[in-house]
This record gives sequence, structure tokens and C-alpha cells, in this order.
Amino acid sequence: AELSVDECCDKGVEWANKNRICTSLPLISVSRECSLTQEQCCRSQLEKQSCSDGVEFANVREECDSHPGENATCEAEYFKTCCYCCLLGKAAQLQGQSCEPNPKMGYQCGIVFRSCCGKGQEGIDLSISDDAPGKEQVEISKEELDQEDPYLHDGCRGGGPCSQQCRDTGASYVCSCFVGYHLQPDGITCEDINECITGTHSCGLGQTCVNTLGSFRCQRDTSCGTGYELTDDSRCKDIDECETGTHNCPPDFICQNTPGSFRCRPKLQCMSGFIQDALGNCIDINECLSTTMPCPAGQVCMNTEGSFTCQRISPSCGRGYHLNEDGTRCVDVDECSSPNQPCGEGHLCINAPGNYRCECKSGYTFDVISRTCIDINECRRYPGRLCAHKCENTPGSYFCTCTMGFKLSADGRSCEDLNECESNPCSQECANVYGSYQCYCRRGFQLSDIDGISCEDIDECALPTGGHICSFRCINVPGSFQCTCPSSGYRLAPNARNCQDIDECVAESHNCSFNETCFNIQGGFRCLALECPENYRKSGDNVRLEKTDTVRCVKSCRQNDVSCVLDPVHTISHTVISLPTFREFTRPEEIIFLRAITPTYPANQADIIFDITEGNLRDSFDIIKRYMDGMTVGVVRQVRPIVGPFHAILKLEMNYVMGGVVSHRNIVNVHIFVSEYWF
Repeated sequence: AELSVDECCDKGVEWANKNRICTSLPLISVSRECSLTQEQCCRSQLEKQSCSDGVEFANVREECDSHPGENATCEAEYFKTCCYCCLLGKAAQLQGQSCEPNPKMGYQCGIVFRSCCGKGQEGIDLSISDDAPGKEQVEISKEELDQEDPYLHDGCRGGGPCSQQCRDTGASYVCSCFVGYHLQPDGITCEDINECITGTHSCGLGQTCVNTLGSFRCQRDTSCGTGYELTDDSRCKDIDECETGTHNCPPDFICQNTPGSFRCRPKLQCMSGFIQDALGNCIDINECLSTTMPCPAGQVCMNTEGSFTCQRISPSCGRGYHLNEDGTRCVDVDECSSPNQPCGEGHLCINAPGNYRCECKSGYTFDVISRTCIDINECRRYPGRLCAHKCENTPGSYFCTCTMGFKLSADGRSCEDLNECESNPCSQECANVYGSYQCYCRRGFQLSDIDGISCEDIDECALPTGGHICSFRCINVPGSFQCTCPSSGYRLAPNARNCQDIDECVAESHNCSFNETCFNIQGGFRCLALECPENYRKSGDNVRLEKTDTVRCVKSCRQNDVSCVLDPVHTISHTVISLPTFREFTRPEEIIFLRAITPTYPANQADIIFDITEGNLRDSFDIIKRYMDGMTVGVVRQVRPIVGPFHAILKLEMNYVMGGVVSHRNIVNVHIFVSEYWF
């Protein structure tokens, strides 16, 4: 049945909504008027959709230039026009201007301008005032104002409260959405319809639905195949190999494009009486075999090179013979005398009565169909039997080749491993493997991840364990590293990693005077003049040739000195301790052990009390009592980290208490030196 104009228009609108394009419209009627109506309605719908997208883009992005659409299409022009007109309307609202557009903008632009112009302009004050003399203010009546701005009382002025489209009903307004959107429950806001989720798209098998603002597009899943390319609208377009220059036609041939491929046509044209084959060769046309006999009745047709002759019917000659000039007898045709070389170039043609035979060169065989010598493809005839790796056919012969990493043996067929290391491809060491090679590096170097050939130095000092390689400082050198120690007071240990303190006192490399005592500390020494106080003398165990880190003074009272005798202090000792700066201080470090000497009275009646009386800066030390091997021991501990250089003198007391009275006291003055280095 013939379709009406409305039905044809509906089909065009439906096609635009589904495909977003008006090319390749389906034929729904043989009527030309229906086809024109279908195309016009489709284009009109595309214009509406593009305009709606432009308005939405302007409202969301506040600009139009970043839209990725093709600028050359009509849809893109409508998109840009509506987007720019919407921006102009929004700008007019922000500047407090009238929402009535300039008529020169055009009807469509004026509608978009008025729709996007902001809310809040309840009216326009057109009263004119001028301070110039002789001028009076002119008032405009409400009727004149309504006539000047007919949309003043329009509830949809400036787009109204609706996010997209608004229609004033007089008493109220009704909001609606552009194609591809649906109205939210609030009756004002529009939300994009995801056709890919709702299943309202028209993508077929082999296509993936991709949602866009207000619409969707179908993207092809698979490639188009050889000779075709995928366009932006997911369609397969033929590649013109002749135009792009991707054909392989020889210079003597002309490229002719075909759907999905191309064809090479020879430039050289054959003379009359010949036909050209696919390789450009001119082959004689046997006019005598045509459906219309070229010779009149009573004559026989004789084919010749490029033509034919008509002879009177006379003795019938078989194949390979023809009548003589007189037409009285059959004579042999010398096929070998033809310039076309029937056996092929380089082959021997031997004429025989009524026939000829070909003696083909080595590597060729005689083809009974074309009656010529053709090349024998030895690689195809004897696959895997001629060459160890790859076989390449040549005219009349073949040759063998090897894959990468191998070379051809002397027999021309076998392949043997190629020792790539002989050409020194690696920067340091090379190991040949079957069919390839492997580069490796000497100790202290690592193989580059970029080329797999170069060797890069390993910075051992920068490795995560680099801080533990050397006790003080690590210096990287090519292929290795070196440990160093502070410039003075230390030397490198035999393991070339740790630093050993130099005992200047033992090595007698100090500069202490005769009255001073040399005390070795970490990284140096100290010269201390330690003298015993009055009523004390140095203990005899200090009067030795070798150096010691402790000076001990024992009480030596003068005769009849009662106060000296009653003084509970029996010994005063001086000692020196050198400590490092601990790298990780997680628990107290025990540094001094004071062993109590039990006096003559019974031990079970005495209480031994240890105490730090002076020099405990920032409470960095404490002392605890411990029983070890039947003895009472005072253990001095470092409980806080100390960063060197640091020097402190701790005064320690060891008191023997009986009945609440100190009966015996030993004093130990400890000189503590903390090194500035971590080991």
C-alpha cells in the first residue's frame, strides 16, 4: 500500500533517532515524494538533536570549542550555532541585559537565546533620564512596555524553571526534554537516557553500543577485513590502494581500484589480431574459431600471426599442417620458426612433422597443456627434504637459507650454529648458545635492561643494604666499592669494611706530658692529669710500665688523724670510657659494672647501695643492682641516645650500709666520651 506523507516523515524521524545520520536511508516506497519527505524529516530531526546537544554542552561546559565533532558536517554547524547562541543568552542574563534577541540573529538562534537567558529579569526599565538642559524624562506606559517586550509575562521567559524546554500554558508552565533525555520526578530536571542499558539502541550483531549525551553510537567489534577501513560512524570503507600508493603493480602496469582490492592492467596495448593476458603478454587470436565464420562459403579459414587467410576448400590438413601456397597439398607447419619461442626463452624447440617437441633445461619440465617449459618448484615438490631450515625457489633451481643465529654449512643445505660472540656483540662477556648468544657482566656490573648488551656499574653504596656494607662511609667505584674511615683516629679493618680505633696510648703516638695520663677513646685520646686528693695515694697496681684506663686512689691517713680514719670513703677511682653514637637505640645499653668487695664483717649484715650523685645530664644514665656469681654488682646503663661529640663525668658511689649507717664507701669518677661517628 502507498504510504502517506506523515508516515514517510515518521520513518525519516525514526531513522535519525536510531542512526544519527541521514545517508543510506532505506527504500520504503517507490514514490519520489515519499523519499524526499523521509530525507527532509530525517535532516530536520538531526538538526533538532544537534541543537539540543549544543544547548546541553553550553549549559554543562560553559564553552563550545572543545566539542570533538567533525566541523565539516551540517550537524556540527547546528551544534555550534545553538551552543554559541545559548552562551550569548546566558551572558545577556549575567550582564543584566534584555532576554529579547536581536532579530538579525535568526529565528532558531533567537529561540535558543531566549531559552538560555537567565531567570530574574522581571521587567525592563525603559525610562530615559538625561541631565542635559532642555531634556525631560519620558515615561512609558504598561501597554507600551508589553508591546515592546511581548515575552515580559511569559512564565518560560529565559528558559523558565526548566532545565531544557519550557512551554507556557497561561496559568502555569510544562517542562519537557530534548530527544535522548527523560524528565525527572521533580518535573524540571532532564537526565540523559542510557540507550545501551535500557536496550533501546539499534546496534546489531558485531557492534557495541556506546552511550553519548542525548543519543548513542554503534561501534564495530571486529575489523573490516583486508582492503577496507573502519570509519568514525563504524562503517567499512573501501581503501583505494591506487590513490594511497599501497599497490604492487609493476611500472609497465596501471593500477585500477576494485572493492576491497585492486587490479593491475598493462600499459602496452596489443596490435589488432592479438589479445592481452593477465601478465601483459600478447596472444594471437584465432579468428577461425569465432562464431561468425570470417571466410565465405566454399573457403576454409587459416589462422596466421595476428590475422587469418581464406583458402579454397582443398585437401584437408590435420593439426600441424597447412596448405601450400597453391592450396594443392598439406605441408608441415614449422612451429619452432615462430618468434614467440613456443618452448620458452632459452629452451630448445625441435620441429617434427605435424608437431614439435621441447627439450627443457635442468630445473624445468614440459607442460602438455601450455606446451612450454615451466619452472619446477623444488621447494614445493620436496618440502622439508632439500633444506634444513628454509628453501627459496629460483628459475630452474633453488637455494637454502638459515634462520637467524645460524649459517649455511659447506654442503649448501645444512645449517650450523653461528658463534655471534666472535664479533664481540657484548660490552663485557658473551656466551654463545644454540641459535643465539647471551651477554653477561663481570662482578660489580649488571646487564642493561634497555639493550641487553651493555653493562652498567652497580652502585653498591646506593643499594638498600648499602648502609651495612661499610661501617662508616661507602665510595662507589666502577665494578666495586671502597669503604673509608674518619680521617684521624681510625684505620680500616682487615675485612676492608669496618673501622678500627687506633689506640694512641699503646702506640705511644700521643702527646701527653709526663704528669698526664693517656686515656684512649673512640677516634682519639685524652691526656688527663688525675691526682689523688689529700690523705689518698695512688694504688700500687697503677705503678706499672704499661698504660691503663683507670687510676685508683686508696685512703692513706696520717698518724693520729682521727677524722680521716672515721671518713667512710676508702677509695676514689678515675676511669675513662669511650662510647659510640648508637645507630639504633631500642633498649638500655650496659656500659659499667661495679663489683662490690665484701668487707671483713659478715656480708649478710651489710646492704650495698649504688648511686649516681653527679654528672647525669638529662638523666641519660641509671644504675641497677644485680647479683652475679655470688657477688653484688652495680650495673650502669645508658637509657637515652646521646649524639656525639659528648663528654661527661659521672660520679658513682658504692655504699656499705649497716644498721642504717654508711660504714664503707667507694667513689668512682667515670669520664665518658661519646664519639660523633656511628659504627
